[in-house]
Amino acid sequence: MHEASAAQSILRIALEEAGRRGASRVTRLSLVVGEATGYMEESLAFFLGELSRGSPAEGAALEVRYVKTGMRCPSCGLEFERNGFSFDCPRCGSRGELSGASGDEFYLDSIEIEGSD
Repeated sequence: MHEASAAQSILRIALEEAGRRGASRVTRLSLVVGEATGYMEESLAFFLGELSRGSPAEGAALEVRYVKTGMRCPSCGLEFERNGFSFDCPRCGSRGELSGASGDEFYLDSIEIEGSD
């Protein structure tokens, strides 16, 4: 249920930005989410919906773009994206290691607003 605090942070950022721009309403929230975070779109949507009630972001559409987890093979050095639940290198079959290059992202990429100055 770690999506609740993540949704709260995203909503706070979006509402602060909308306020700075004089917006009357937030209509869309676009997130970038790394697969390694474990955040699920359905849970994020639920918590954003609940937390935004009565705010300018109530009813805002949610768009989530997932980023695959980056892996590196310790045997052959291949950099690759994890495929499903497999950690195996597609070149040599060795078990890959997390490379840290991608997969742990979580940020508000953009918001759409109405009624700004």
